[in-house]
Amino acid sequence: MMKRLLPSLIGIGVACTVYASVQFFNTPAPRKTDPFEEDIRKLVMATVMINNYYVDSVSSKKQVEDAINGMLSKLDPHSAYSNPEETKKMNEPLAGSFEGIGVQFNMLEDTLLIIQPVPKGPSEKVGILAGDRIVTVNDTSIAGVKMSREEIMRRLRGPKGTTAHLGIKRQGIKDLLKFDVIRDKIPVNSVDAAYMVTPTIGLIRFNNFAQTTHKEIVEAIKKLQAQGMKDLIIDLQQNGGGYLQAAAEIASEFLPKNDLIVYTRGRRAPSQEFRSTGGGLFTEGKIAILVDEYSASASEILAGAIQDQDRGIVVGRRTFGKGLVQRPIDMPDGSMIRLTVSKYYTPSGRCIQKPYEKGDKLGYAKDVINRYNKGELTHADSIHFPDSLRYQTLRKKRTVYGGGGIMPDYFVPLDTTKYSKCYRELSAKNFIINANLKYMDKNRAKLVKQYPNFSAFNKKFSVPQSLIDEIMAQGAKEKIKPADEAERVKTVQNIQRILKGLIARDLWDMSEYFAVIYEDDEMVLKAIELLTAK
Repeated sequence: MMKRLLPSLIGIGVACTVYASVQFFNTPAPRKTDPFEEDIRKLVMATVMINNYYVDSVSSKKQVEDAINGMLSKLDPHSAYSNPEETKKMNEPLAGSFEGIGVQFNMLEDTLLIIQPVPKGPSEKVGILAGDRIVTVNDTSIAGVKMSREEIMRRLRGPKGTTAHLGIKRQGIKDLLKFDVIRDKIPVNSVDAAYMVTPTIGLIRFNNFAQTTHKEIVEAIKKLQAQGMKDLIIDLQQNGGGYLQAAAEIASEFLPKNDLIVYTRGRRAPSQEFRSTGGGLFTEGKIAILVDEYSASASEILAGAIQDQDRGIVVGRRTFGKGLVQRPIDMPDGSMIRLTVSKYYTPSGRCIQKPYEKGDKLGYAKDVINRYNKGELTHADSIHFPDSLRYQTLRKKRTVYGGGGIMPDYFVPLDTTKYSKCYRELSAKNFIINANLKYMDKNRAKLVKQYPNFSAFNKKFSVPQSLIDEIMAQGAKEKIKPADEAERVKTVQNIQRILKGLIARDLWDMSEYFAVIYEDDEMVLKAIELLTAK
């Protein structure tokens, strides 16, 4: 019986195949449309066919996301798609705040150790202190259970107005302390440091250009001016940029009214000029801007404007060269396309964007490595520009160079020997940071009493030799040892400087950390030299 049925079944199968083919391809001839409309129709048809007829089940959502990513991957290196989750995480630092309990923390032996509660934040308001350990969140243990950092943060964060029930272990108190913390908006600060490096020179370091950055910079300038600041170092090292508007607002604090800051040009997007609004807080004193190969986008706009308008000098190494303007396109599901629509140009006419090949994101990503291999980061004589890339500043007619990124007025090479190999390996294993956490946990109260202010701490405090010996012994157990006496001496010096900075940070804030580690920084020292020269 089966043998007799087999030809019939095969015939039915062939017929079904033919029928499917007819349904797929025997469509009416399309009406005449413009090429773009036809291309869109083709894309939609392919998506429908795959979704309806592909042999295995497919996710239409993933199909669409893959199609978008595929299209964008053939464009410039900065046009990109982000799903709703990625978009939220990406926007959070630039939004200037998130919602949570407001603590800086680190993990010490599977336990959350509070480094500092955010000033005036919800945790500080209820009496949580630096050195406290969070053991439970909403009656769920987070200590000693190998919970991931991401999961812990998820439990601590939450919508404004909700309550986090915390169980706190505090040194010297036997019982677990209970705190009810009402979550609130927690500021995400852009300014890492604002302090006086000499009696008359201030330094401001910030890590991005967010919605609140201009306000933070204004506050920092006022604080330093009150301390006697006459000249200013703006530290943009490793600052990857952010909002164009923030860069324009900050530049306006240093430039005369109507000075050109940056302009844009694109194929379809209208050209725009951004000019100083005037009335800035710091329009007279000298300025030095510190940049490196990771200073990008808005950092380059600020540095380029100050340089081209002859308002200050740029010190360091050629910046990244990210001069493409992305227009954010919000999707209904919370995802986002960031599409390049134009390019940034400095006041002298230099295009900030470095050259790139469309679709070659890997080659683009290797640019900094290529610079290092060519010697550009370590030797000034390895840097060459053709005359076609020569431009002039607007007031003093000084020579500056285009070709992508901002070339500094004064080159400071990358110091590849500053940190020893042994130190880098010890740091990578978290031996140094863990030693600091344990030391602060045991000695915080004593240090606070002994050093009432940072000035006293910076003059008198020395990292205990026992702490250094402990770190070196831990390294030895992992076969991390200095190769010779010279490397041992350098490693110890590295550990001493970083540990002192970390302890200062934990007692006060990041300004004190940088005040310690920048004492022998070549770029900062060069800026001081240039600002104090007659």
